[in-house]
Amino acid sequence: MTQPQMTQPQGAPGGPGWMSVPQGAPNCPPGLEYLMQIDQMLVHQQVELLEAFTGFETSNKYEIKNSMGQKIYFAAEDTDCCTRNICGPGRPFDMQILDNSGKEVIHVYRPLRCSTCWFPCCLQKVEVCSPPGTVIGYVKQSWSICVPKFTVCNAQEEVVLRIEGPCFTCSICGDVEFQVLSADGGTQVGKISKQWTGLVKELFTDADNFGITFPMDLDVNIKAVLLSATFLIDFMYFEAKDNDKDKKKYDKL
Repeated sequence: MTQPQMTQPQGAPGGPGWMSVPQGAPNCPPGLEYLMQIDQMLVHQQVELLEAFTGFETSNKYEIKNSMGQKIYFAAEDTDCCTRNICGPGRPFDMQILDNSGKEVIHVYRPLRCSTCWFPCCLQKVEVCSPPGTVIGYVKQSWSICVPKFTVCNAQEEVVLRIEGPCFTCSICGDVEFQVLSADGGTQVGKISKQWTGLVKELFTDADNFGITFPMDLDVNIKAVLLSATFLIDFMYFEAKDNDKDKKKYDKL
């Protein structure tokens, strides 16, 4: 008798299309070996039909892929329904990042904080752990009036990289680029791009796509922190706009 075959949910760890597991490397947190072989990542937020049709805020889920389209990680937001729908894009969250076996290899924590320049002592900050419980770095919002600015820090909270966005973060038929700069801010070493996904998807969903580039020899811990910075940027600058569009759309119904 043939045994029934179990199918994996779309995008879930363990399904087809995943990057092969690299050999272990010394001094590399388990699960971050994938990042040693790449200098760019693609982050695709999954479309949530319930949210698209009703405007009801659901937890964000992302597929993280390499330049060949092979899945590296699967990221899932861990928040409750009340937090998502009351706090909106400013909500605190835990983001669990899983490898192809479904094991959590990176944990991202965002506390509830301000994001306005009027409260410079309580700006946005996320903590990144790998494995969960071991801090490897932070992303901190820097005080700025005109443009989005962040610092990417190591576990000792020393600045390793800086991120600087454009004055206007509206995506109108084109990409929105956040430059990744050296610690002194003098040299661009990569970028985080919010990619234009087409008129229909931009209007009716809040599913965003991002591209991240960085030096191949960058510390894998900092690569993981850059990935975490992408989630923070998505929540701060693109979830908010999408939620406003949904509110206006359903106010007219």
